[in-house]
Amino acid sequence: MNKSQCRISVIMGIYNCASTLSEALDSLYSQTYQDFQIIMCDDGSTDNTYQIAQDYAKKHSNIILIKNEHNCGLNYTLNHCLEYVDTEYVARMDGDDISLPTRFEKEIAFLDYHPEYAIVSCPMIHFDENGDFKTGKVRDEYPNIYSFVQSTPFCHAPSMARTSAYKYVGGYSVDERLLRVEDYHLWFKMYAAGYKGHNLSEHLYKMRDDRYALNRRTFKSRINEVYVKYVGYRMLHLPFYYYIFVFKPILVGILPKFIYKYLHNR
Repeated sequence: MNKSQCRISVIMGIYNCASTLSEALDSLYSQTYQDFQIIMCDDGSTDNTYQIAQDYAKKHSNIILIKNEHNCGLNYTLNHCLEYVDTEYVARMDGDDISLPTRFEKEIAFLDYHPEYAIVSCPMIHFDENGDFKTGKVRDEYPNIYSFVQSTPFCHAPSMARTSAYKYVGGYSVDERLLRVEDYHLWFKMYAAGYKGHNLSEHLYKMRDDRYALNRRTFKSRINEVYVKYVGYRMLHLPFYYYIFVFKPILVGILPKFIYKYLHNR
């Protein structure tokens, strides 16, 4: 398929995912909807991730492969991918995850039939080498600005959005204070610009995860979330009394781990 005729650009920042990249890409080529191109950007991998991506690019004409000169972070890397987007829609995908077969079919159908929405996503199934271990909760079906108070209203990796919305807000903001929360900030920007989105109720994406990742969340990532909440609440002009939730990431971080895990799972 000629890349310029595609309707979806799948943007992937790949970094040291040599052991999982083939499975991730194979899940895309197993989609029931095939009108897409893949734009992969290697973010300075030190394993053979780039070589595996090159092998796929040689076999498939719908792959654009680029690379950063050094490790720059996901926000910069995804913006690098966006420079090559010439399609109607942008879909996300990570190099260690799996898109279930009907993901693209159902996401693009929603956006095609609902031009008033710019974003669509879905809940995720979490898995590791031992299999599935958690089914992510269904978020607000039609998030509004108050859906942003607690946390990001959309899962990033399984999302699809209109390219026009990405372009209008300038893509991802590149700032060290936004690392690991770049998606939360992106949705804040889109909603502040008047765009809105929808969460499908079906689990169409599997995220490779660590059962114990919660225990290793860094203080810096919590500070970044505090920052993005504060900036985002201001963008959406939320009432001042909601600002108490800005400090939730730090307060949750000082809870005993067993309480944190219990609350997170609920």
